[in-house]
Amino acid sequence: MRPETRSPYERALGSRVTQLHPVLQSYFATIPAGSVGIGEGVFECFGTEHRWLRPLQTWLARRHVIVPGMHHQVPFQVENRTAAGRQTAARSLDLDSGTWTMVDAVSLSESGQVVDVLGQPALVEVSFDVAAIEGGLRLRSRAVTLRLGAVRLPVPKTIRPVIALSERFDAEAARQQVRLTADVPVLGRVYEYQGSFTYRIVEEA
Repeated sequence: MRPETRSPYERALGSRVTQLHPVLQSYFATIPAGSVGIGEGVFECFGTEHRWLRPLQTWLARRHVIVPGMHHQVPFQVENRTAAGRQTAARSLDLDSGTWTMVDAVSLSESGQVVDVLGQPALVEVSFDVAAIEGGLRLRSRAVTLRLGAVRLPVPKTIRPVIALSERFDAEAARQQVRLTADVPVLGRVYEYQGSFTYRIVEEA
């Protein structure tokens, strides 16, 4: 059997991938072996205003999932790679306290959903439905699972965050725009980020 050469996003979208803006088609495609995708930009906001979440966020920050507090105008760099059929990303944020990195790996489930595993070591697994809307990519979570070593704990719907992510290309600014929100029933918005960046694929040094 020939090895799969399409990215998880391309496989999830199927023929709908042509509905994405050409720049996003390239962004969500497989990155050739020996190459890395480099994005550089600024997050207008990143984090949460809820101080009561800080103990949990501090623990998650050590696992490279989310960072405590709310931050504004944060320079960042992302490095994307394709390995073993997965898309991996490392986003390095230039915070006042120093550089912090968020890591994740995206694959495709048997049911056709995009699965994003966050953390190092892996801690949070989110399954997303994928759609191409007005040239942009939209993800909306269907399930969230905690991975504690060999133990997998699905988060009950009553407290499960709804995570929505959108990516689009702003032709006038010649930059990609990204926005993520996480909303929990009753509590409302508990995390978000929004920013823009430029992107290129280069050979690994």
